[in-house]
Amino acid sequence: IFNRALGYVVNEFLVQGLANNRAFQRFAVRTSKTFENLSSGVKQVREEVSEQIRDPRGHDNGLQAVILTPRPASSC
Repeated sequence: IFNRALGYVVNEFLVQGLANNRAFQRFAVRTSKTFENLSSGVKQVREEVSEQIRDPRGHDNGLQAVILTPRPASSC
């Protein structure tokens, strides 16, 4: 029981400390925006790949075109 009570007190102290810390708030906002941007980017790529994979009757499979199209030579 003592460990549980101590854990609760430490948790409350930590949460209140972070909630009132401006540096942590900035970090949290930046991190949230970064994940939102990544998530929307992944969603867009997923939709593009999904469109390429679809093979409507009478049309070539877009995925094959993507795989078989050679990449331009690297200038490195």
